[in-house]
Amino acid sequence: MKTSSLIKTGAGFIALFLIVIQFFDTDKNIATVPSDNAIEKHYQVPVHVLGLLKTSCYDCHSNTTAYPWYNNIQPVKWWLADHVNSGKRHLNFDEFNSYSKEKKIKKLDEVAETIREGEMPLTSYTVVHQNAKLTDTQKSEIEQWVNEVKKQIE
Repeated sequence: MKTSSLIKTGAGFIALFLIVIQFFDTDKNIATVPSDNAIEKHYQVPVHVLGLLKTSCYDCHSNTTAYPWYNNIQPVKWWLADHVNSGKRHLNFDEFNSYSKEKKIKKLDEVAETIREGEMPLTSYTVVHQNAKLTDTQKSEIEQWVNEVKKQIE
C-alpha cells in the first residue's frame, strides 16, 4: 500500500470516528430547582461576592453550569463534563450546607488559599472566560467573606 493511500485511509477513519462520537451525549449540570443546601441560603453572601463566585466559580462548583457553544462538540463535551464533575467533587457551593462543620471550614480555607495563590479559577477556564479572572481586590473581598463565614460556622 502506498503512503498516500495509508494517509487517506487513516484520515477517513479519524473523520468517521469524529462523526460517530458526536452521537454520544453527557448529562448536563443544570439543576431544575435550587438546592436547600446552597451556601447563600445559610450564610450571608454579599451580592457583590455572590456575583464574583457565580462568575468565577459556579460553572464548576455548583449544580448549574452555563455551557458555552462548544460544549456541543465531542470530545470537548466529555472533557467539560469530567471537569465539572471533578470540580463538584472538590467543592459544591450548592451543597455546602450538607458538609460537616469541619469540612465547611476546610473547604473555605481551600477557597481562600487557591484564589490567593492564583490556582483558581483555572487558567484553562479564564482563557475562554476572561470575565472570570479575579483582581487582587476581588480576591481580597472573597477572602474577607470566607473569614466572616468561618466565624459564623465556628
